[in-house]
Amino acid sequence: MNAQQTQPTILQKIFAQKKIRVEGAKEGFEYAEFVHRAKTFRKNAAENKFQNAFSDPSKINIIAEIKRKSPSKCVIRANADAGEIAHIYESFGASAISVLTEEDFFGGSIDDLFAAKNLTDLPILRKDFIFDEFQVYESALIGADAILLIVAMLNDESMKRLYDLARSLGLDVLVETHSQNEFQRALNMGAKIIGVNNRNLHTFEVSLDISRELIRSAPKDTIMIAESGLGTKEDITKLKELGFSGFLIGEHLMASENIGDTLSSLL
Repeated sequence: MNAQQTQPTILQKIFAQKKIRVEGAKEGFEYAEFVHRAKTFRKNAAENKFQNAFSDPSKINIIAEIKRKSPSKCVIRANADAGEIAHIYESFGASAISVLTEEDFFGGSIDDLFAAKNLTDLPILRKDFIFDEFQVYESALIGADAILLIVAMLNDESMKRLYDLARSLGLDVLVETHSQNEFQRALNMGAKIIGVNNRNLHTFEVSLDISRELIRSAPKDTIMIAESGLGTKEDITKLKELGFSGFLIGEHLMASENIGDTLSSLL
């Protein structure tokens, strides 16, 4: 095996750093009290708010993402005001909002989710690299309506445990896949909202062929979300015709000079 083959992938680097972040975040918490607060908060929160955003099949349902930077594109909009952008997204027709809260590689934070939550009534997806129950309770406590679970970084046992915990708290779960094997694992777990990431999280290469392939295996009652690499109305229309219910778009919107007009052009 040569040196190049032993280098960690981008996903592995992100996961390693996220483990350090989570351990640091746990410090100073009385865990039992933390869990109690999260459960209490969710008792008054609306369930299935994120899932219900895709209930109208006649609409083009865009999950507009707040994303400051990425490992593939570097800085996209570093000084973005998350609250202001959330308000623009809602004003111009987004169905839901995704907030990247990963700090080191995407420049996000929990504060961005707070800011978005304060200025929009749209359902909010917390997009992060979740592997620990602490992060699920944290997501509930900060006001997320849904969380992301990435099949590529979780084994079946961990994924099922986190999924069941989130659902017990009334959180929706977007289960992200990138291959036929990952897609089948999501189905086996009972996932109702499945994302197809057109970006390979190990290489960050993008191809819409992934979405075109995996939609063929989707049961009729599964809400299918296409993620990444979407930049034209034509892309969205064709994928909608194949059966996708929602479209997660981040870089194309965040990099545009006029976010509202760009979003309108996709709708």
